[in-house]
Amino acid sequence: MHATPAPARPGDVYFFGTCLLDLFLPEAGLDAMTLLEREGVRVHFPQAQSCCGQPAFTSGQPGEAREVARSQLGLFDQPWPIVVPSGSCGGMIKHHWPTLFAGDADEARACAVAGRVVEFADFLLNVLRIELRDQGKPTKVAVHTSCSARREMNTHVHGWALVDQLAQVERVVHDHESECCGFGGVFSLRHPDISGAMVSDKSAALQDSGAVEFVTADGGCLLNINGKLAHDGKAFRGKHLASFLLERTGGKA
Repeated sequence: MHATPAPARPGDVYFFGTCLLDLFLPEAGLDAMTLLEREGVRVHFPQAQSCCGQPAFTSGQPGEAREVARSQLGLFDQPWPIVVPSGSCGGMIKHHWPTLFAGDADEARACAVAGRVVEFADFLLNVLRIELRDQGKPTKVAVHTSCSARREMNTHVHGWALVDQLAQVERVVHDHESECCGFGGVFSLRHPDISGAMVSDKSAALQDSGAVEFVTADGGCLLNINGKLAHDGKAFRGKHLASFLLERTGGKA
């Protein structure tokens, strides 16, 4: 039986920044691009990019989601990988755009874009085959993975593997590790009481884990959990995976 060959290492990639990173966590997006560039990859960021369409799609508005997505189909015309620093946005484009455009004149273009989408942690680990050299002090961290990253993109294992490369970092498993933080995009707005209970459970489990901080590759989860912790007056906080990796490997003061 022959092993599946690793994907070729590209010289250029597109970076799909996501709404939340662009508007609320721009430093995490910049850190992700810095990590890619440090590996010798030229990063292209189409300035006209916007939302992946997930909020409209999960609200039962496929027509609106399709038009949001359609406006971006021409932005990724070169045959380069499209790196997405979010399992939920990556999952939307990769798995739902083909369905969204089924029977549409732009179905082929949507499928072509979807076929080039790679989640950020997956790309670092399996395409760039990055080797991280830890330069930080000993610490303990917990990893939170978004529902879409875990169940649609199967990238929770990639986040774990990247953290486990850091010699001075102990990754601790927290209770409720596979459970949702309660964000869920518009779910948190439509069902605030349920969402609030879920993030209370998640933030408590992270704090009880013995970790000094937590890391996650999804901006929505990061904002939700950190917001709950700040509301409760807790010092415990989380970082985006890209910022954490860059910081630990000497690329960020």
